[in-house]
Amino acid sequence: MSARAGSRLLLAGAPRRHRVSGPDPERLRLFQRLRAAAAERWEGLGDGAGAGAGSGRLPPGTPIRIALPGGRRLPGRALQTTPFQVATELGAGLAEAVLVARVNGTLQDLDRPLECDTDLELLDFSTPEGREAFWRSSACVLGAVAEQFFGAMLCSTQATEDGFFCDVHMGSRAVQSSELPALEEACATFARARHRFERLEATRQQLAELLKHNTFQLQRLEEVTSPTATVYRCGPLLQLCHGPLLRHTGLIGALRVLTSSAALWGGAGGQSLQRVAAVAFPSAQDLEQWERAQEEAAQRDHRRIGKDQELFFFHKFSPGSCFFLPRGAHVYNTLVEFIRSEYRARGFSEVVTPNLFSPRLWELSGHWQHYSPHIFSVPATPETLSLKPMNCPAHCLMFSHRPRSWRELPLRLADFGVLHRNEPPGTLTGLTRVRRFQQDDAHIFCTLEQLESEIDSSLDFIRAVYAVLGFSFRLALATRPDGFLGDPETWDRAEQQLERSLQNFGQPWELSPGDGAFYGPKIDIRIRDALGRHHQCGTIQLDFQMPERFELEYASPSGGPARPVLIHRAVLGSVERMVAVLAESCGGRWPLWLSPLQAMVIPQTPEVEDYAREVQTVLRRGGLLADLDWDPGTTLARKIRRAQLAHYNFQLVVGRRERDRGTVSVRTRENRQLGELELPRVLQRLQELRDSRVPDAEQRF
Repeated sequence: MSARAGSRLLLAGAPRRHRVSGPDPERLRLFQRLRAAAAERWEGLGDGAGAGAGSGRLPPGTPIRIALPGGRRLPGRALQTTPFQVATELGAGLAEAVLVARVNGTLQDLDRPLECDTDLELLDFSTPEGREAFWRSSACVLGAVAEQFFGAMLCSTQATEDGFFCDVHMGSRAVQSSELPALEEACATFARARHRFERLEATRQQLAELLKHNTFQLQRLEEVTSPTATVYRCGPLLQLCHGPLLRHTGLIGALRVLTSSAALWGGAGGQSLQRVAAVAFPSAQDLEQWERAQEEAAQRDHRRIGKDQELFFFHKFSPGSCFFLPRGAHVYNTLVEFIRSEYRARGFSEVVTPNLFSPRLWELSGHWQHYSPHIFSVPATPETLSLKPMNCPAHCLMFSHRPRSWRELPLRLADFGVLHRNEPPGTLTGLTRVRRFQQDDAHIFCTLEQLESEIDSSLDFIRAVYAVLGFSFRLALATRPDGFLGDPETWDRAEQQLERSLQNFGQPWELSPGDGAFYGPKIDIRIRDALGRHHQCGTIQLDFQMPERFELEYASPSGGPARPVLIHRAVLGSVERMVAVLAESCGGRWPLWLSPLQAMVIPQTPEVEDYAREVQTVLRRGGLLADLDWDPGTTLARKIRRAQLAHYNFQLVVGRRERDRGTVSVRTRENRQLGELELPRVLQRLQELRDSRVPDAEQRF
């Protein structure tokens, strides 16, 4: 379809009051010329002039082998067979569902020809890679429509964990919420036009000419360090994008525009932008299912649960810092004690380190260079001090404060110290993003020979804890980013070590190129909650840089000095964030061992209130959280129902008979009646269930 026809389709969904700009024909013609020239060069590299010994390329049509998961093999032709053609050969259903391909470990578009023998995976929306490509493509649609709908200039688009957004420059104009439905309809019209996503890899000079109309895209181009970069066309839109993207917009079956908000180009001090967020799916049924899940998630919002169950609150006098009330403090401290019990069993030593440090510490560690905007500084005499945003530099000081021997290694230091990070006000969202928090932070100093076993043990630690918390999880190997510290050879060695440990662990994992920390590669662990959402919590990070920067040494068996390796490791991550994840995952129906609402004692009549208080005292002395509903103006049935709706794990009802016999009548929050039991037996059983940390104490009682 022509750009002019696409513009007419777009106009059908746009209100007349908006200024709609058409595509620049000359710019699109330049794109097509560059793409045709690139195709000629591509074919030339495969003919007699470019192929042959040392070229690394096969002539077009050369037979190649295509290996599929499960061992199936298919024939193909170099520079002719595409992943989409393979999907079509395997079945029409697969061809309709597949979105992108993994070719010899690298993601690419479905219409890009295979160059040589290929290990091929075809990825649909159910895979993280397929979902990301789908939302990245949908973001291009939103950006293309927003440019014309508002007469705006597209700055950037981005796929996120749960959708996508685009940032546009509109001068002083703001996107109004009343405009979002019309914008959404225009996106749907644009998608139905089945615009193709066309890929072009060109030199930076060529792209500068192609994108000269957009100063924001030119700024992004300046950040490119490679000789070439990739741009995609979608209808009238030209955008820098690494891809891969879908074949065409018609695969986007349903799109919902969610919100609009202000944003800044490049962070604080940048130009004012408008950010439009959305989500999209292959079908309307998928969108409906997502909307139902969102409704359930809203009911499970940890901020609502925190208020209803009196767990925590926030106050304007301490923005980004949580006030944990007694019940919330119980959940918080129980999680910490759970990790402490694992520390004791796994050979970790807990330490306490200061909160205030000289900025010179962060300069030495390398954090100041990469992290200074997020570090709080406090005027002091004789120098300004900084609140620590992480524990690792302090643990390096601990390691180096006296001579160390190889006999002390591995040295595993754990720290629940309070951390502060200067998060922007607009990013603070309940417990999931705060300024004051604690982590189950640990650092392992070990020898190279001990490295593999320590990483294996850390993975086992994570598996054990998440099993108790009821989470499945995904693993990702994050490799070196731009601006990394150290030499590439050291990074290669570290990444290879983590890859071996992941292979030994025996659970599927994925690659996250460029997502490592600036000081070393890492294994990111993303847990899956009861709503099917994924959360980044745990991490295992290798660090060869900080021991160098702090000149850490130990006496080796030969007597000479040797440099330790440092492993950064967290399981819960931020305890605050984990409280939020758990609250939403269980919907406030906490497992008994973690619950702030373990038992409600309910007297049938005022005359047995004294015995009810005695029962409450016995339970509390036994280490259980027990409340008493002494309201004399409420019926017994209503008291029981009120306790169940509040998600008390157990209700212990007492009347004259229970008082005379020293018993209680036990019910669960699911209203299972467990009968009349002796109080000491009930106490003992509740303690057993609590201490075993079972997820279903009500069924096991």
